[in-house]
Amino acid sequence: MCLGIPVRVVESHDFVAICEGRQGRQQVNMMLVGPQPVGTWVSNYLGSAREVLEPEQAEAINAAMDELTAAVNGDPNANLDLFFDPR
Repeated sequence: MCLGIPVRVVESHDFVAICEGRQGRQQVNMMLVGPQPVGTWVSNYLGSAREVLEPEQAEAINAAMDELTAAVNGDPNANLDLFFDPR
């Protein structure tokens, strides 16, 4: 299973962009979503942007990933129910 990681475009070129996110700066292939202006959030799957995100979506995904990381690292205060359906 792959997770889309939100990244923000900081430099835009024809078919690639330099983006910043949880894993620092990286080059992202933009062929599936087209060129995007600086400041746009996209969902990055293995080096390719798959979806343009609203800033609120990117924030919610990052918050859920922060909580998941806390849980994996043994934080007893991690509450995944806030972000993931417990059913």
